[in-house]
Amino acid sequence: MSRVLVVGGTSGIGLEFARARAGRGDDVVLTSRDAHRAEAVAKEVGARGLALDLARPLEIAAALADVGRVDHLVIAGVSRDDNKVTEYDINAALSLVTLKLVGYTEVVHALRTRLHDGSAIVLFGGQAKERPYPGATTVATVNAGIRGLMNSLAVELAPVRVNVVHPGVVGDSPYWLAKPEKVLTALRTETPTGRLATMADVVDAVDFLLRNQSVNAVELTVDGGWLLG
Repeated sequence: MSRVLVVGGTSGIGLEFARARAGRGDDVVLTSRDAHRAEAVAKEVGARGLALDLARPLEIAAALADVGRVDHLVIAGVSRDDNKVTEYDINAALSLVTLKLVGYTEVVHALRTRLHDGSAIVLFGGQAKERPYPGATTVATVNAGIRGLMNSLAVELAPVRVNVVHPGVVGDSPYWLAKPEKVLTALRTETPTGRLATMADVVDAVDFLLRNQSVNAVELTVDGGWLLG
């Protein structure tokens, strides 16, 4: 049995990963910005819930104070920010940069003494870094920054392994399910596999990155080859 911490584990892919690992009998801790949601979702999946806000990094260490040894750490917390350089929202940009770069780093910093030689970390990036769209100014920037964070952590924390998963369009995620079907149909036609990635696909990819002891400092794209379109 492994101790698994999923930061951002109460919705979307983070929730599906927490559910899968708890279902296997692992000791799972999941977090949400909202304490009541963390407790409710944790009870549903058979995990323990904690309140933690990645955008408030000064509070992260205290939030994780009662977490013991960590075998697998998944930091899946994200925020969708529609921000253009022509109409730049500085406060929104600062919030996302803090959440994704400072917040992710502080989680690892706070847990560093509870990781061990066999521990593994997976960070979440995203494909906006490779194919930005209008409004992706900050999203593309921070997702590209995750690569540098991964490399830095893999060197400093060795032999702890650190990898990144970059999901593409995840067709059955809450965000994409809310899109019009014609949008999803167009995206399928642009994807060489003819199908959009699923949350189960991303969960499987994260599990692989955590499990394989020779995979380190790797960015794994899960998009069905969409970037080739």
